[in-house]
Amino acid sequence: MTKRMNYLETSPQVYEAMMGLERTVASAGLDSRLVRLVKLRVSQINGCAYCIELHVEEALAAGEALPRIYFLDAQADAPVYSAAERAALGFAEAVTRLDGGVGDDVYAEARRHFSEPELASLALAVVAINGWNRLNVAFRVAPPRALRARQG
Repeated sequence: MTKRMNYLETSPQVYEAMMGLERTVASAGLDSRLVRLVKLRVSQINGCAYCIELHVEEALAAGEALPRIYFLDAQADAPVYSAAERAALGFAEAVTRLDGGVGDDVYAEARRHFSEPELASLALAVVAINGWNRLNVAFRVAPPRALRARQG
């Protein structure tokens, strides 16, 4: 995979716009552990290797347990997540995929665990990571660790 462009250098305003979303999400008061799981799961769905590597490393550095990382793809059946985490992950998947919209059942379950402001912030977190994923996939930004392993 050959990188197409360094969009961060080419268009610093793109980076600043994305960081504005990140700052808003960070100041929203959502549990950072939950936000990391959501970012990782959405990145898995979108196939963004750079963000998968980044968010796995962040989660591990923050003390996240390995089973909670590697069961994300099967979160509905894994006993390592709370009901609120499952609701948030299900909501994040629906917002990311948008195939048929976000179903009433998915929304109701998320709303059961999160206030309206929290749910709006969760949706923004999903929007932000989808943006990063799409930029990185479009411009073929490879994960640094994978590049080092390939070169070494």
